[in-house]
Formats: sequence, C-alpha cells, structure tokens
Amino acid sequence: MSSTEAGPSMMKRQNKNKKKPRQPLRPHQLRKLTEKQELDALDRAAMEFEPPNDLRAFADLPISTHTKRGLKKCFFVEMTGIQASSIPVSLKGKDVLGAARTGSGKTLAFLIPTLEILYRRKWGPQDGLGALIISPTRELAVQIFEVLRSIGCFHGFSAGLVIGGKSLKDERDRLSRMNILVATPGRLLQHLDQTFGFECDHLQVLGQWLFVFALSNSDVCIIVLDEADRILDMGFARTLSALLSHLPKSRQTLLFSATQTQSVAQLARLSLKDPAFIGVGEEQSKIDTPGTLSQYYSICELDKKLDVLWSFIKVHLQSKVLVFLSSGKQVRFVFETFRRMQPGVSLLHLHGKQKQSARLAVYTRFTSSQHAVLFATDIAARGLDFPSVDWVLQVDAPEDVETYIHRVGRTARYDSSGKGLLLLLPSEETGMLTALEKKGVKIEPIKIRASKTRSIQNELQKLAF
Repeated sequence: MSSTEAGPSMMKRQNKNKKKPRQPLRPHQLRKLTEKQELDALDRAAMEFEPPNDLRAFADLPISTHTKRGLKKCFFVEMTGIQASSIPVSLKGKDVLGAARTGSGKTLAFLIPTLEILYRRKWGPQDGLGALIISPTRELAVQIFEVLRSIGCFHGFSAGLVIGGKSLKDERDRLSRMNILVATPGRLLQHLDQTFGFECDHLQVLGQWLFVFALSNSDVCIIVLDEADRILDMGFARTLSALLSHLPKSRQTLLFSATQTQSVAQLARLSLKDPAFIGVGEEQSKIDTPGTLSQYYSICELDKKLDVLWSFIKVHLQSKVLVFLSSGKQVRFVFETFRRMQPGVSLLHLHGKQKQSARLAVYTRFTSSQHAVLFATDIAARGLDFPSVDWVLQVDAPEDVETYIHRVGRTARYDSSGKGLLLLLPSEETGMLTALEKKGVKIEPIKIRASKTRSIQNELQKLAF
C-alpha cells in the first residue's frame, strides 16, 4: 500500500473509529436524574427508617418535599400519636391494625402514604385512576377531599369527588381523568357495575371508608380502612364484600377503628397479613379521651330540657356549640322554634332527611363559623371534623358509651381544648354513669341552678297558636 493511498482515507477511518466526547446533560435531563435519585433515596429512607421514641415532626418523616410543603402550608407541623406510630410502618409496606380515638388525626395517617405511594411510582395523568378514597357519608367525603387537595397541592395528581347528585354520565366523564377519586360506597358500586372501562385492576391506592387500595407494578395493593367499626355498624358489610370482589387479592392493608368490636376483629383476620398492631391491646376495656376535654353531666327533668337548652345558648352566644338530639324530627322542631325566638346567634340544623346540597351547605357554614349553634342527630357524631367547637351539648342521652364518645369527640380535637355537657333524666343517671365509669370515662357532675335558667314555656305556647 503506498503512502498516497493510505493518507487521507486512512485518517478518515481513524477519525470515524474514535469515540465522540460525552456531551453534558441538558437541564431537563438533569431534572430527570435528580428526580430519579430522589425517588431512590425516598424508597431507601422509608425502608431503613427507624422512628425514634420522640418522633413528632412531619419534617422528620422520609417523605417527599412536595408532601412536606403541603403539610407546612396547612400548618401541620407536629404529628399526633397515631400518625407518628402508623405512617413510618405503612410507608414500608406493612399491614397495620390501629386503634385510635375520634379526632386523633387518622385521615392524615392514610392520606400521606397514599400521596407518597403514587409519587414514588411516578404516577402521572396518563396512568389514569391510581387512588380511590371511599367515605361512608357525603359530608365526610367532602371533608377528606378538601384535606387531600390542601396537603397534595404541590403534587401533580388530578383529584375528583363523586358522591352522587349528578348523572352517572357526568361522573363517568370525570372518572377517566382522575388519578385520585373520593367517593361514597353506593355510588362507587354503581360505577363498578355500570360504567364501561372503570376497573380497579390498575389501582395504585384505593382508600377510605374509608378505604385505600393500592396496586403497585408488582401487583401489590394497599387497602386503608378507617372507621371500620362504623362501616360495619352502618350495614355496609355486603357492599364492602361487593367492592372487594372488584379488587386485586394481593394487597397491603391499613385498618383503623375507634373501637375494637368482634366484627372488626373478624374483618382484621380476613384482611390483614402479619400486621403491626398500633395502639391495640388484647382487650380494649378503657376508652381514651383527650386530656384537653372537660366532661360534665347534669340531671334534668324532661319538661325542663328546652329551658336549659335555651338558657345555655343565651349564655354562650360567643361560642361554637354542637347540640345532639335523638331524632331528625326533634332537630327540626328545636331549630324552627328557636329560630323564631331569635336567640342572637346563627342557628343551623343537620339530619339524615335533608337533601345532599342542604347538608353540604350546613357543613360548610358551620365549619367556617366562629360563633354558631348546630342542632344535629348522630349523623354528625362520627368522622365529621368541625374545627374549634367549644361545647358539645347532648340534650338526649346516647344509646351507649361508644356513641357518647363519638359525640363528645367533636370537640377538643387535635390537642385543642373543649367541653362537653350531658343532660340525663333521673331514670338514666345510674345506668349511663355506671357504663361510663366501666370504660374509664371521667365525667363530673354540675348542678344547673334554677335562678340561671329561664323558662320559655310561654313563648312556646304562643308559637303554637
């Protein structure tokens, strides 16, 4: 081969065989690399995290900066006991059986893991429905949805609320666009049976009834069942079974309940695999109430109850008061009667016979009010979170201790202070006080002085004609 033949052509071949220098990563590539590194770090941190005994700050959890920013924006700084105990465990993928009193912060205990699971699996709009949150009542569904929107505002997930009141077609159009869906059980079951293409096979997280089901890429599903005792008490066992039939059998389960009943224990045995027990003993003979809750009772004759109620309202015009009565009929009567007597404070009423729009309007108005009185049946006793309630007045005695606890639990929530007053007929005194004592509920007697009570019998007679 001559030098002239080997010259330029040889140099071209040599240059062609040389490796090109690596180009620097562009900004969008750097962002992707950083995100992947963060997700890997979050997974490792969650699995390796050993919470200290004094764990209290959300900032100390192995969760994403998006969730931490959302919590900070909503002024959630310190965790409650159930949150500090359950969140680190659920982030590791373990089943959890938790017992926690009403108002202890169980909603965040399952919403935070739900957001984190979707985020760590890079769930996006194109992935469709990844989380389904089921609530036993419309009011509670709205409440959960608002908390979800608040703490999840820095995530890119789309969220929707399906609780009825609109046509199935309108809701069907929204289903396909949602990553996280909050729904009531009956309405959800309708869609599962009637809406073409709406399946739970690809769910990453399904949640609250509260329950949350999550299905990972390895076909692992998370179920979070909150207020399990209430779900079963309300007769949703068959609906629950129907919904479960639509869902993957492989799942992680988080089950929370305020009371540990036989039916809850049976549900736990069927649903949980080697669970971590949090706040649950062999027997739950005592009921935990907040230390910031002051509880009182007074003996009152039946014909004096309205006098006492009216006088109480007049003395507490600058307070936020929740009044429990035994039936919707009584709620409507007391509300209409007192409204016509104009006590000088906003009066509201809530019961099961109201239309959905009316109930939601009452819930929203009482939630945002500083001074108001809400007359309600036990529809407001479980799950609903009314902020800054000063007094809970139980005009009619509850059926049992559990109902008493759920009623009085509407105040003194999240370490705030509150007071409860229970009016008992003379015939109810021994039975109710004995039952409360057996459950470890500390309640003090107070005597309502006749001089401080104004009779409204004349006004009532005038209104009757």
